[in-house]
Amino acid sequence: IALVYCTAGISGGHMNPAVTFGLFLARKLSLTRALYFIVMQCLGAICGVGVVKGFGKSPYEVSGGGANVVAHGYTKGDGLGAEIVGTFVLVYTVFSATDAKRNARDSHVPILAPLPIGFAVFLVHLATIPITGTGINPARSLGAAIIYNKDHAWDDHWVFWVGPFIGAALAAVYHQIVIRAIPFKTKS
Repeated sequence: IALVYCTAGISGGHMNPAVTFGLFLARKLSLTRALYFIVMQCLGAICGVGVVKGFGKSPYEVSGGGANVVAHGYTKGDGLGAEIVGTFVLVYTVFSATDAKRNARDSHVPILAPLPIGFAVFLVHLATIPITGTGINPARSLGAAIIYNKDHAWDDHWVFWVGPFIGAALAAVYHQIVIRAIPFKTKS
């Protein structure tokens, strides 16, 4: 929540390539800006994981460097499904919380947008930590895999890019085509 508030005026609060991809598909970002954001998000994640490793090497190693993997007892399909659904929830919440077409009575919503977005991230973590460690952010998954750089960090890495991008695309399609395309009529 704090990071979205702090960066909203700079980049719109973008810290996740899946969110950026969803907004690009919804034509809320240009291709150039989306690619720039994704590259910067990935570089920021790599630097962030490097800082975490520097401050606590022992806890870092014990936690597997924070690298996402599909947990034992789950298939790659389970992990992919968890990442798709989790990212859909996040990106759809971003669309809903920042929708400029809300009524005047909802004008406070963009100011409060980081709250439902942060709550969505929290709920998705509760649901998916046991399955994948909760990716839903390809940059964070990439940063952890690069800095930790052990074989198992890369075994399922594709799940943490493909799943979030599919989830983001589904959220963009749902919001733009289903929600925004249906006019709500009031009885007169």
